[in-house]
Amino acid sequence: MCRLFGLSSAPRRTHATFWLLDAPDSLSLQSRRDPDGTGLGYFASDGTPHVDKAPMAAYADRAFAEDARRVESATFLAHVRFASTGSLEARNTHPFAQEGRLFAHNGVIEGLDALDDRLGPDRSLVRGDTDSERFFALITRETRAHGGDVRAGIESAARWIAGNLPLFALNLVLITSDRLWALRYPDTHELYVLERPPGGRHGTRHLDHSGTGGRMRVHSADLAGHPSVVVASERMDDNPDWRLLEPGELLHVGAGLRTSRHHVVPHAPAHPLTLDDLRPEAAASQQAA
Repeated sequence: MCRLFGLSSAPRRTHATFWLLDAPDSLSLQSRRDPDGTGLGYFASDGTPHVDKAPMAAYADRAFAEDARRVESATFLAHVRFASTGSLEARNTHPFAQEGRLFAHNGVIEGLDALDDRLGPDRSLVRGDTDSERFFALITRETRAHGGDVRAGIESAARWIAGNLPLFALNLVLITSDRLWALRYPDTHELYVLERPPGGRHGTRHLDHSGTGGRMRVHSADLAGHPSVVVASERMDDNPDWRLLEPGELLHVGAGLRTSRHHVVPHAPAHPLTLDDLRPEAAASQQAA
């Protein structure tokens, strides 16, 4: 299953080190365990978005996945991909960048011809083949239509898809240089948030989170002294303060790490998909680890 991770320490810029795909060296194990892409998104001090990503498979160069990526940003977005739609190419690997925003998604959307029709000229925003990048393009289009209001853009896009297209899940994390949004919809996959005070629960520890199976690890010594908000597809440590987002809940982390929550998609999907409805490769991508 794809893994999402988002972090905000805004307005303070934070050094964080990301290890992606800390997997055994055996190629036979890699061919069964490795996901299909790894990516890290962040922002330079002037607000320029940066994305480092690679389509990883057992036969591919593992240098990106094995290297620690030490970067500085006020917001971060990391994604480990298990492909459901689109070939194993960098253009299909998350995160995606559009109009100064970065985006990653975990789920499956079908009816892509109808989604392309809905996008109209904004289909040109999509460089790859994935449902995820099309979803992002719809959010970008709707955000523009709502005068730059990202919350309204996410709500409008998610409601249209939920009401018109077959879907399995729309979980997402979207960041700008100083803000973060996360949506869980419907209840198919989990998505958690941790509002972390300086030093964690005991006030003295750096941030050190690790996902199951060694697929992702994040370390930041800076956050021993400063607060942050973390969003992830799973609880990444034993802190009891991780909170599961409710189905349809959109979390916003704004300036000064102020959080707000809104139920933006209150109804069930009009055309829900189950694992049995999905193509085998899509079903495999959505199985829990």
